[in-house]
Amino acid sequence: MVDSMPNWLYKRAFLTPQRTALETNGESLTFLQLHTYSEKTARQLASLHVKAGDTIAFLLENGIHTVTMIHALEYIGAVIVPLNHRLTASELTYQIHDSEAKLLIYDECFSNKVTDLKRDIDINVVSTAQLSNEKQVQVDLQTEVNLQQHHTIMYTSGTTGSPKGVILTYGNHWWSAIGSSLNLGLHETDKWLCSVPMFHMSGLSIIMRNVIYGMPIFIQKQFAPKQVNEAIINNGVTIVSVVTAMLTKMLEELEGEYPASFRCMLLGGGPAPVPLLEKCQKRNIPVFQTYGMTETAAQIVTLSSDYMLTKIGSAGKPLMHAQLKIEKSGVTLPANEIGEIVVKGASVTSGYLNRKKDTAETIQDGWLYTGDLGYVDEDGFLFVVDRRSDLIISGGENVYPAEIEEVLLSHPAITEAGVTGITDEQWGQVPIAFCVCKEKVTKHDILNHCQARLARFKLPKHIHFVDALPRNAANKLLRRELVHLLDNKLGT
Repeated sequence: MVDSMPNWLYKRAFLTPQRTALETNGESLTFLQLHTYSEKTARQLASLHVKAGDTIAFLLENGIHTVTMIHALEYIGAVIVPLNHRLTASELTYQIHDSEAKLLIYDECFSNKVTDLKRDIDINVVSTAQLSNEKQVQVDLQTEVNLQQHHTIMYTSGTTGSPKGVILTYGNHWWSAIGSSLNLGLHETDKWLCSVPMFHMSGLSIIMRNVIYGMPIFIQKQFAPKQVNEAIINNGVTIVSVVTAMLTKMLEELEGEYPASFRCMLLGGGPAPVPLLEKCQKRNIPVFQTYGMTETAAQIVTLSSDYMLTKIGSAGKPLMHAQLKIEKSGVTLPANEIGEIVVKGASVTSGYLNRKKDTAETIQDGWLYTGDLGYVDEDGFLFVVDRRSDLIISGGENVYPAEIEEVLLSHPAITEAGVTGITDEQWGQVPIAFCVCKEKVTKHDILNHCQARLARFKLPKHIHFVDALPRNAANKLLRRELVHLLDNKLGT
């Protein structure tokens, strides 16, 4: 078995040197230019004694310089730790210590946070501005990579306990990209927009596909619905990665329809509300629902466009390299029974950094126990129900927050909805709802709407109107944070 292959950027710069690699509103780079800049950055990193095998953390905004930094670290053979700049200094300190990072690279806009970090970390720290002034020293570029070699340590969002460092190899990223292309296809005119954070799996995966496919990516510093729509309409973007909240805001801003050249709205981040999918159908927006996580190096299940209308609400079937089953108490369940989603494939992580116990519990015989609940129908299509940790058990009945949220979002006045469980003396737990509304509506109206669509035990016990819901950097709803809205007296 061949375990090595050419470094992806190095090979891409040789194959298609003059093809556009990166675009922003004011700048573009060819693959050859990206290689040249990445090589220069690698030589500057070498002057700071960065070497193969070192773990290097960065705190960077979306931008061409971040893509360049990732490739420069690949050329050295360092292991990359992308840090979420929305975390507190305390949370970042934990990840820097846990990953045993040798160096922290940051953008100047995060200098105040880095000042706080320096009190608790004892490693070299350098800004991108300082690095650009460093001398270049000779270094042997890693022009060949081993697919078993560690590429990234990415920290999970930490829904329970401390965040865990997910180890991802070059092979994980490679097979993720190949599996995606076999499902979504690869067109000569494709251009993938990256407005999701590059420190997040969804953003990093686009950077990997960029050089593997030889496809340009259009970079935006952060998500802004109007700017994303403009990029699709005016800048030739054909694929966009989104989560439900992002897509909802894009629809609100969109006048008319997207051009026929736009071929894929890749929708991940959890179960998609059917009302939203129906709106997209009416506006001829090609939505590809997908399911994946950091541990699978992005998507591992995706709904082909062939089934967009007939299997609405499904995340699809496993990608070519992947397998899937639904288990409960160690038994594989038949079609249409809800259990834990278990996946296996070449993009699945080998485990968590320094977490043997967690790794042994989560990965068994190559199968990853995701902690998500779902079922497959009689045709083998996956339907994701909810996170196991978000499940509400009320009077012995399983209540899935995503199901209630979907009903709430079908109300014309509600633009965002989040549901979680609270302790109840009689029922053990009961669901409560938090709603963001675009027009005035009463709790009575909302409950009447729900009563016609939900069993009595699923009805929200309380409804709270709020200005915004807690979300992570990738715009995924953080249900575990919803109860804090009560503490902050944002509910009414």
